[in-house]
Amino acid sequence: MRCWITSKKISVEVNGQQFELPEGSTLGDALKVSNAPYRAGTAIGILKMTAERKSEVITEYAINTTKGEFRIELEDSDSPSGKLWAENFKEYEGKNVHWAGPEALAFGPFEAELKPERGLRGFEAFDVVFGAGGFDPGNTHLIISRKRHAAEYGTPEEGVFAKVIGGKNLLNRLSKDDSILNIEPIIEWEQLAEKTCTDDLSTSIEDGASIFTYFEIELSRNAPVGAEHFYALSREGVLKVDYVASSFISDNSLREEIAPYENFEPRTEGAVSVRTVGYGTGKVYISREDRPSSLVHSVVGHVTKGLELVKLAEKGQELAVESLPPQLVLLGHSFEEVEPVLSSIGVELVKEGYTEEDAVIVRQEPATTLEILGDAKVTAFAVPGSKLVKVELYPEKAPKSVDFFRHSLELKTKTVGQLLVSMVYENTYLFRAEKVEAIKYKEILPENSPRGKVLAGEFGITNQSAKRMGNIGVKLVDDDLFGPTGEKFSSTNIIGRVIDPEKLKGIKEGDIIYVSEAIRK
Repeated sequence: MRCWITSKKISVEVNGQQFELPEGSTLGDALKVSNAPYRAGTAIGILKMTAERKSEVITEYAINTTKGEFRIELEDSDSPSGKLWAENFKEYEGKNVHWAGPEALAFGPFEAELKPERGLRGFEAFDVVFGAGGFDPGNTHLIISRKRHAAEYGTPEEGVFAKVIGGKNLLNRLSKDDSILNIEPIIEWEQLAEKTCTDDLSTSIEDGASIFTYFEIELSRNAPVGAEHFYALSREGVLKVDYVASSFISDNSLREEIAPYENFEPRTEGAVSVRTVGYGTGKVYISREDRPSSLVHSVVGHVTKGLELVKLAEKGQELAVESLPPQLVLLGHSFEEVEPVLSSIGVELVKEGYTEEDAVIVRQEPATTLEILGDAKVTAFAVPGSKLVKVELYPEKAPKSVDFFRHSLELKTKTVGQLLVSMVYENTYLFRAEKVEAIKYKEILPENSPRGKVLAGEFGITNQSAKRMGNIGVKLVDDDLFGPTGEKFSSTNIIGRVIDPEKLKGIKEGDIIYVSEAIRK
């Protein structure tokens, strides 16, 4: 008699694809079977839906007109205007476009219980307000802003109560011949779920679980410099979760690295934005829910896959991320390395400077990936490999000084930086960084000061206990009296070592040397 032993299977979803696994399988087993994108040490989201319930608060409405549908979302459902809308929106069905101008359009009139206020107000594109013509509540209109402008509409004190979030292009096609056919609330169903986010690959998974190992971001052509900022942040394919709020997560790695304001648009769910001014400049945010546009947040991209992982992430975790299009990294590479890559995507390479076999690219124009792809052309300037110096930094021993060094040479956002040779004497070489203004707002407190002896090749920065704060230096010989910048040990912070110090021989005052950070294993 033959016995068959059967193993019960469970069905799980990994990044949107369905797989069957033996009962009792772990996250690690799911990764092996699915061959899913994953980076060691990053957190993985696990979600299992258990039930659904109807949302008690309705914030979104579909307005169907004679030319099509647009949607609005209430900014504050508890405001007087928000309550007025929620209680009376059906009364606005059948209302015509009373007037339409380049800046706004208005449906109405109708009577409403509101308190109009006098005075000019500023409005952003897609703002929705009530306005009372002649400051008469009996002559109220539903006003929708088409573009940023200032006007006096007799709007109540609370002002904007909603935003247009869908069908925006329709607004410019509506005229006095159009009207509202009907208005319907969008009823959302909340899914109740068992959820976790963990980097423990031994975690058991259950039947019906959805697993998210990474998320994908499509960067915006409207924000090429901001996109480059994000590329720098996620250079290792990882985003750090430094802060978590209900509406966003943020990575603070590039705080104080300035990015320009390029793209004004609503921070919809999954929007990636960079703070461009004020406290937290340089931080990168990913929206977990829809938020309005901000004059201090430039939107640089959107999550196109794996938003669930962003929503499940916890403070202190790291998440695997992939960017589209991939970054084009030319700096620090040879012409021979980059030319076939650029050719394969239809980008013309123009070579300038030194072009022999040992050439290393140190500058490029345009400076950003998205501009290069848009132009289908890049000009790369190279120098002999002997002019590119590799350094190993000690961020664990001298975090503030290393931060100053990286910032000053723009090594936080680029793979190659520049140093000006300011003085050469005997076996000592002194340099000044490109961003000398960093000295004005970056502290260089004493840290990792040498004791006993400075070794050849070690380089340091003069700290703020000496007049020449910010000087960078290296010696080619051991020294038991003075640091790499010629200062006494107490005025010196050791921040790393030059891996190939022999490349410094022969340089003179006024020369430029190029620096790249060695990859630490």
